[in-house]
Formats: sequence, structure tokens, C-alpha cells
Amino acid sequence: MTSVKQFQVAFDCAEPMRVGRFWCEVLGYVAPPPPEGFSTWEEYNNSLPVEQRDSWFVCSDPTGVGPRLFFQRVPEGKVAKNRVHLDVRAATGLVGEERLAVLEAECARLVALGAVRVRLLPADGEEESCIVMQDVEGNEFCLD
Repeated sequence: MTSVKQFQVAFDCAEPMRVGRFWCEVLGYVAPPPPEGFSTWEEYNNSLPVEQRDSWFVCSDPTGVGPRLFFQRVPEGKVAKNRVHLDVRAATGLVGEERLAVLEAECARLVALGAVRVRLLPADGEEESCIVMQDVEGNEFCLD
């Protein structure tokens, strides 16, 4: 029997704070308070040696239900399709035109934040419609 009760999702990225703040807006997540002695994360970040600045960012669901997200800087860029991705559940339980309207409205909000719409996957009789998107660094996710 396993003892794991929680997990976090880790993102490799070039700009952790930028990508993390995007996902905070998408999901309604929040960053923890900055370390003691600093009024903002930017102030803390600027206190670090240049090579350590913007090397990570973390945020979590303020309700405590969703997993924590951890963003870490890596030297290599994204070169292939993600093997794991997030499904942003914006239209759970909705079908047909009502579902599409909700998905399109949320898609427009996310595009305004810097996301890119890739394609609509229309309902096929088994699965309902969803929109494939990319975050601000090109990581794929589904608006579902």
C-alpha cells in the first residue's frame, strides 16, 4: 500500500516566473508569500546571484484541492510534443453548442493571457469537444 497522498506537477521551462504566473491566471492559483524579509518575490529574486535569478517558481490552489505546480528553469528548449499535459476543465458536464460556447469564451480569455490556440477537436460521438492550446512557452494543454 502506498503512502503518497499528494503530488505536484513540475514544468521544465526557460522563464519559470513568466510561465508560473500564466498558470496562476489560468487556474486561479496563487504564489506563496515571499520569504521573510522580502516584500515581493521580485525583490527576493533580485537579491539572488544573477545565475540563480528566476530559476524556479511555485504556486498552488488556494482551496488546497488541486496539486501544487513547480516551474524550474532548464537550459534546453522544448523540442517535442509533451508526453504529459494538463486538461483545464472549463466545461465539465456540458455538451454540444453550450459546451463549445464555454470553451470558446475560456479560449479567448487564455489567448489574451498569452496562450495559443492550436486546434478544435470536435465531438466525435464518444468524446466531447475540446480545444488544444499552448501556454506562453509552447507547452500543450487541453481546454476541456
